[in-house]
Amino acid sequence: MHTTHSLAHDCATARPARLSATAAKVLIRLVEFAAAAILVAEVAVLFCGVIWRYALNNPLVWSDEVASALFSWLAMLGAVLALSRGEHMKMTAVVKKWPPAVQAWAQSVASLIVCVFVAMILLPAAHHATEQMDITTPALGIPDGLRAMALPVGAALMFLVALAKMFTLNGVMTRVAAIATVAVVAGTLWLSAPALLAVGNLNLLVFFVALVAGAIVVGTPIAFAFGIATVSYLALVTHAPLAIVVSRMDEGMANLVLLAVPVFVLLGTLLEVSGLARSLVEFMCSLLGHVRGGLQYVLLGAIFLVSGISGSKAADMAAVAPALFPEMQKHGSDPEELAALLSASGAMTETIPPSLVLITIGAVCGVSISALFVGGLLPAVVATAAIGVVCWLRARSGPAPTQKRASLKRIGTTFVTAFPALLLPVLIRIAVVEGVATATEVSTLAVVYTLVFAMGARLLGRPVKLKRLYSMLVDAAALSGAILLIIGLATSMAWALTRSGFSGQLVAMMKSAPGGSVGFLIVTIISFAILGSVLEGIPAIVLFGPLLFPVARALQINDVHYAMVVILSMGLGLFAPPFGVGFYSACAIGKVSPDGVGPKVWRYMVALLAALIIVTFVPWISTGFLPASPI
Repeated sequence: MHTTHSLAHDCATARPARLSATAAKVLIRLVEFAAAAILVAEVAVLFCGVIWRYALNNPLVWSDEVASALFSWLAMLGAVLALSRGEHMKMTAVVKKWPPAVQAWAQSVASLIVCVFVAMILLPAAHHATEQMDITTPALGIPDGLRAMALPVGAALMFLVALAKMFTLNGVMTRVAAIATVAVVAGTLWLSAPALLAVGNLNLLVFFVALVAGAIVVGTPIAFAFGIATVSYLALVTHAPLAIVVSRMDEGMANLVLLAVPVFVLLGTLLEVSGLARSLVEFMCSLLGHVRGGLQYVLLGAIFLVSGISGSKAADMAAVAPALFPEMQKHGSDPEELAALLSASGAMTETIPPSLVLITIGAVCGVSISALFVGGLLPAVVATAAIGVVCWLRARSGPAPTQKRASLKRIGTTFVTAFPALLLPVLIRIAVVEGVATATEVSTLAVVYTLVFAMGARLLGRPVKLKRLYSMLVDAAALSGAILLIIGLATSMAWALTRSGFSGQLVAMMKSAPGGSVGFLIVTIISFAILGSVLEGIPAIVLFGPLLFPVARALQINDVHYAMVVILSMGLGLFAPPFGVGFYSACAIGKVSPDGVGPKVWRYMVALLAALIIVTFVPWISTGFLPASPI
């Protein structure tokens, strides 16, 4: 009798779990189809815009509006897919050391944190979308709320996905324990609100250090850790409405510069399945495969070549890594080591023109853009050389390469096969540098170029896996959503830090730094390394550049020299774990866990720090090739 009762109880308990799992599966299939269709439409709209603008000399004035609207939907649906697949970046090194029961509790807490965050922004997101309905787009005259509606829809879908995960992963008692944990933390913060308000900006340590760190430790995705800290801070110790979080998140994710991210992710996948990546790597291997660490040098060179073309480090990495990583792994490279190298190489090349960070500094800080372009190349060379030294040292202690030196005939044959792939990045850079087209437009042309090549190769009988096209579109959407959500929520957190008065206090502290110009530069390195861990370069420059460049001039520090110090410092923070947003983007693009990459990236970060110190205290590296009086 007891056994029968237990079986009935187990069935009754399992039935809701099965139903929620089935419903979640159906929902995700619909989201996958919608995201894939939106990405196809995005590429088609952008491609048509390029053809009509440059070939037919009859610009489609509505193409940017449609592309922007589709991009918002793609970002949010991609974030939903990334959540359902567990592809949002998170740190699980600590959790994995706990007993299984505690791991299950941590999983439930992490899912519940996601539920709480999206539930808190759901109504503000709906309100934001409703307000945007009153704004019409200039070309088509349609309500902008149709674009902004992606935010509440995406938030609702993420809530359902996180809720379904809670029901399918663990038992009732584990869920109850997780709810109790989150309730205790929330209640403690709510009861402590008067005390937190009384201590002033010291409360930032509670929300943006302790709360973020606690959420990350239990395995909460980084983006949602940023989000829960921001909404908790605004709700408990400010009078700012939570709609601010949504609007800043919308602003951070809707930046059209970032539109290159999903297109470049798709391009990288297409390069792989079309065979272009394989032919490119085979050619480079014929040149460097017999050298210790040769493929690492290939990755460094590729990042150096494409850096700056999109204005986003995530897009730069997405243009290279998905194309090169699979082939490099076939030749014996460690995926985690590749992701660590990718993270470091992303940090080293922000000063290479035509970086939008350089253009932004010139615009908001009154510095000659042409002088910044000239001054940015040599610092990047120094940083690249520093990482190259680490690669050389690593290669010396590693196993000897198994590949023999290629013959001249082999090199020539692989060059001919790889020529279309070699031509592609050259065309991309020339088109962007010469102002022929924007980075997003060029990335779209590159996708079409690769598709045409793949179709031609298939007609010639070469093995091209075009059957994977749908799964490639879904993968690109999910990866893009994971990257863009981190950027959007980091933008919201940056706004909260600015509103707190932290930025003004930072400037005052830097002005009073002892040691004159040397002390000021040291404080600049420390401050912008910290800022870089939560900000993309452009927002940080817009916020702090106009305040700090006049201080640098008063201390007789050359504008171009100071700009290089600032940019390299931000790159160091942006790609250094455990908080660097760029580090998690690199891990997402490399499709590896940050747990294994973190210990391996520090040797590269130390090399970059050494390069930064050299650039900082040898101003000639930044100014040696400048005209006598740049204006």
